[in-house]
Amino acid sequence: MRTGYSYIRPVKKLRIVFMGTPQFAVPLLQALLQSEHEVVAVVTAPDKPAGRGMKLSESEVKVCANENNLTVLQPVRLKDENFLQQLRQLNADLFVVVAFRMLPEVVWKMPPLGTVNLHASLLPQYRGAAPINWAIMNGETETGVTTFFIQQEIDTGKIIFSDKLPIRDDETAGELYTELMTLGAATLRRTVDAIATGNFPQIPQEHITDVKLAPKIFKDDCRIDWNKPAGEVYNFIRGLSPYPAAFTHIEGKVFKIFKSDKVAAMEPQQPGSLLTDGKTFLHIACSNGLISVNECQLEGKKRMSVQDFLRGQKLPAQVN
Repeated sequence: MRTGYSYIRPVKKLRIVFMGTPQFAVPLLQALLQSEHEVVAVVTAPDKPAGRGMKLSESEVKVCANENNLTVLQPVRLKDENFLQQLRQLNADLFVVVAFRMLPEVVWKMPPLGTVNLHASLLPQYRGAAPINWAIMNGETETGVTTFFIQQEIDTGKIIFSDKLPIRDDETAGELYTELMTLGAATLRRTVDAIATGNFPQIPQEHITDVKLAPKIFKDDCRIDWNKPAGEVYNFIRGLSPYPAAFTHIEGKVFKIFKSDKVAAMEPQQPGSLLTDGKTFLHIACSNGLISVNECQLEGKKRMSVQDFLRGQKLPAQVN
């Protein structure tokens, strides 16, 4: 895998405010902490109730920030005047954004060197909230990360660096997520160092009519359409694994599929038909082949191998 990082010695130590929330952003924050620059504060989402006890849960970025004794800001509203005043008082040279909310103009225009975002795709392709998922769901063989300067329209600013990464034929979104975190950390470090030298590219995103988008994925978007070809269904399952997970229904219960294989059908089958020996395999028919279920989860049960699922399980003739 390419790291995307060749060392550029900065001529200036930058004061940086880092903005991010999920696990994906943590290695990128750590990369900046290991650099010659100073992370003067971290902005992340407010603590939220989670779990059965609804105890307040901190974001992964906040946990990392606290472990490194960083100032943490958790605004509910990004246009709140108290929050804006806190940002101004930090006197940051640069804001860095990774997997965070859409920023208002008053925020991203604040630092003198601008606001840099890292996006998990090769822009201009896959602008939007779920680029990793959609790249796999669409059967792409290559993706990557891009750093760019934020401007008004989402994911459209001038590109600084892009680094590519191949997508394996059997790779899931979760596996690609992990690889892109590592690549992203190196690309971001290279980007910030280049900005500190004052010598870095700013490549306008050309107007392309066939741009593929990556909108947010909702639960209803995850239901499998068995009338589609087996290759499309296979990519759909990979692209949603492990979360939010592709699903169908077995006798009215949600049946999630996390891992699968494509299998050629000996003869045409009704899409959605179940074929199994009751012990070792479970195949589900698509329009031109079969999907062999490897890992799954029936509503009310834990995730398991298909062999464990089939043990003692009576199945109907078809999913619904």
